[in-house]
Amino acid sequence: MQKDPVCNMNVDEKKAAATSEYKGKKYYFCAKICKEKFDRDPEKYLSKTSKN
Repeated sequence: MQKDPVCNMNVDEKKAAATSEYKGKKYYFCAKICKEKFDRDPEKYLSKTSKN
């Protein structure tokens, strides 16, 4: 299981609605809208998750 970096939902890698690659790492999303938000400003979501 991976965490959706936008909404923090657990996502099964095999059933992810969408994926994105950023700086050599693959990210998994529960919905296409989360992927779209991430793709617009990945650093916004990555800085949020790294603070946890």
